[in-house]
Amino acid sequence: MEPILTVEHLSISFTRYGRWLSRVELRPIRDLSLTVEPGQVAAVVGASGSGKSLLAHAIFHLLPRNSRVEGNILYDGAPLTPQRAAALRGREMALIPQGVTCLDPMMKVGPQVRGERLRSSRALLARYGLGPEVEDLYPFELSGGMARRVLIATATAESPRLIVADEPTPGLDVQAAGRVLGRFRELAEEGAGVLLITHDLELARAGAHKVAVFHEGRTVEEVPARCFQTGQGLAHPYSQALWRAMPENEFEV
Repeated sequence: MEPILTVEHLSISFTRYGRWLSRVELRPIRDLSLTVEPGQVAAVVGASGSGKSLLAHAIFHLLPRNSRVEGNILYDGAPLTPQRAAALRGREMALIPQGVTCLDPMMKVGPQVRGERLRSSRALLARYGLGPEVEDLYPFELSGGMARRVLIATATAESPRLIVADEPTPGLDVQAAGRVLGRFRELAEEGAGVLLITHDLELARAGAHKVAVFHEGRTVEEVPARCFQTGQGLAHPYSQALWRAMPENEFEV
């Protein structure tokens, strides 16, 4: 079966100018490769600030103009060009951004969540533990956690084939985060592919089928999520260090 998303040797660099017009090249992503299969939640795990969020922006062609991208990004086996990404964005492909400021501040929540199929926004919001009163609120009336859940409800309203979730659970309590992960698994069971980008290894191993470990701009290892339950099957020293640093291992280094 063809992967929904294939990323091959992705490299992203930026050129900026310093003092006296000196040029400095930054390359936060140097060699990132992964696949997302139909029916799969795949996680990319790396340290906060490591640049892994740029992967989401690259997939949707939302990088700034001073960026340079090398490598291949394929959707259903065909190149994901800017024109193709624009046509699929919001339909077959959905991005759940890290920030919660993407909601229209001038529109109430209900119309933003319903989507083209005009399904009940109450039912969509209820999936994430939000009551019917939220329909009539404006985004500025929501807490950060509520806004994040509304964003997720909006992104998944049309049951897209590919969901890219960039740090989707900060600000959510354990129960709300569980609802979000459960919904991602439901979408995968319906045949979608979910790419979860996170620094939270506990979240990744709880919700993903496989984990790609991102370190120093590269994918150093891609393993089944169960490997992070026992520590068995982790070949790279960085992956092993992540596992040893988990709470049940007493944060060993």
